[in-house]
Amino acid sequence: MGLFSRLFEKVKSGITSTPDLSEIEKSLIESDLGAANVREIIDLAKKNRDESAVSNLLKGWLSQSSRELNKGENLTTILVVGVNGTGKTTSTAKLANFLRAKGDAVILAAADTFRAAAVEQLQTWGERLAVPVIAGAANGDPASVAFEAAQRAKSENYKYLIIDTAGRLHTKSGLMDELEKIKRVVEKQTPINEVLLVIDATTGQNGIAQAKTFLESVAVTGLIISKLDGSAKGGIALAIEREFGIPIKFTGVGEGLEDLRPFAAEEYLQGLF
Repeated sequence: MGLFSRLFEKVKSGITSTPDLSEIEKSLIESDLGAANVREIIDLAKKNRDESAVSNLLKGWLSQSSRELNKGENLTTILVVGVNGTGKTTSTAKLANFLRAKGDAVILAAADTFRAAAVEQLQTWGERLAVPVIAGAANGDPASVAFEAAQRAKSENYKYLIIDTAGRLHTKSGLMDELEKIKRVVEKQTPINEVLLVIDATTGQNGIAQAKTFLESVAVTGLIISKLDGSAKGGIALAIEREFGIPIKFTGVGEGLEDLRPFAAEEYLQGLF
């Protein structure tokens, strides 16, 4: 990624004037770090001319919370939330594949019942993975689907239940009520251990704005950053962690089922330099 390599080439050679750094500043902003964050980084680099000072600053922006999945005693239940179009349903399937590859039994709930395409997509993924998918009638009650999935997950001793939910921001109050209902109904059967919010890295700062809507209403415990392919847009991960203080737990780096990786903060920072 090397977002900061050109910056340090400049400041180490004694170039600290604004005109000389303006192109680099623009590039860093375009990487989705955010304008305020970029100004803070450049000011520190100009004062110290030292990569370690900036590295320590960025480490302080990253969440100190655990990046491991919060697990239940027997069954771990994960609610996947996010705006439609972020890769939420695909991320659900990728997460199922990641967990199944470790030898754990996984069951999925297609609770985005108002989008037939989302249900069909998850069912297709389930067939490919040989993972059962609980689905209901089109436009049916999402909470009923989630409740049925929780019952089956418990009775058949599954290790993980992953629930894909709807994400219609234009009906914010109804959506949040729906998510609360799913949570309430499922927790009659088993606790929800993890609420993962999917954010599309390619939407940049707009993704942060969308995420705020969910964070105002849902107790998010971790983030999945989708479509983070290692390009110059990778600064969004750092901006998100600083903004929300919630750990990124996984990143989606491609279209394949295997393209979901645990987020390694130190490795990520090394890549930036």
